[in-house]
Amino acid sequence: MTQESPPAAPVRPPRFGRRLLPVLGLVLLSPWVAEYLVGSHSVRDLPLIVFLVPMYGGGALLIREVARRTGRGWPTMLLLGLAYGVIEAGLLDQSLFNPDYAGEDFQSVAHIPGLRISGYFGLLFVTGHAIWSIGVPIAIIESLVPHRSTTPWLRTPGLVATAGLYLLGGGIIYADLQRTEGFSASPLQFTVAATLAVIFVVAAFRVPNRPTEPAARAPKRRILVLLIALVASRLLWIHESWFGVGLSVALLVTAAWLVARWARSPQWSRGHRLALAAGALLTQAWDGFHLSPWRPVSPTEELIGDIFFTVVAITLILLTIRRLRRDERPWAERAPLPASG
Repeated sequence: MTQESPPAAPVRPPRFGRRLLPVLGLVLLSPWVAEYLVGSHSVRDLPLIVFLVPMYGGGALLIREVARRTGRGWPTMLLLGLAYGVIEAGLLDQSLFNPDYAGEDFQSVAHIPGLRISGYFGLLFVTGHAIWSIGVPIAIIESLVPHRSTTPWLRTPGLVATAGLYLLGGGIIYADLQRTEGFSASPLQFTVAATLAVIFVVAAFRVPNRPTEPAARAPKRRILVLLIALVASRLLWIHESWFGVGLSVALLVTAAWLVARWARSPQWSRGHRLALAAGALLTQAWDGFHLSPWRPVSPTEELIGDIFFTVVAITLILLTIRRLRRDERPWAERAPLPASG
């Protein structure tokens, strides 16, 4: 997705309470999509979301605000999302390197001996965080406030507080996992993870802006974009092997290339972007029916929770579509979306 410019027409500043709504929405939606909708936590664990909000929500909000403040958009946010994934899985909870993380074997599939890491789960964890912990929540909340989708939501004190919230959340997760897992990555593993995170951050701010191409075409039907996103994200990581790693990389590269081409079209809209997020969100809901929570619950309680979370996800998509449709007429009277975001 290409970079965006702020709306051309001035918008009346919302009241303080309404200014905070997208902020609160994002910090809550990020951990919910990443941990609850996918089935890692059950309905019974909903109160525990307060411990996940600082790292997940703080990270998503910080990435979004930094990108928008610097006049950048989706390429920057997704690259920063990859850096977020490396930091969380490699430096904080260290699930990339822990051979017995939460009692699971995350190393034997597509094992890389020197780093003692799984190529399969490494790709899954890092790109999964970029897509579902960062990209999808930001796309949905921005779609709910289309007039403010490309402008900062926080002033400088709020941005500093958000950075502090993220650091606090990271510290909480690191301390908790050190207490429960008793594992620490090797200096080499730390160095590789930190270096990779820095590379993603640097790349995020060096990715060039691409102008709109009048000849480029985006799908006329947004439902087609949703279905492509649903199928593509569902096909990711279906083979736990080196073949699966190669297939996932090829699929991710192809999807990124295709979306980048669409996003350079004058017809590319916020509705198309929401369709991408909605397809990925439905994949997360689908996977929730196949994954079991970390804390065991009865099959009935698990099924009820999966159905409830899926209904919430579908309702959120429908509400967001309604919000965009209500706003489409004013936007259509303005200049087409520039392909700089």
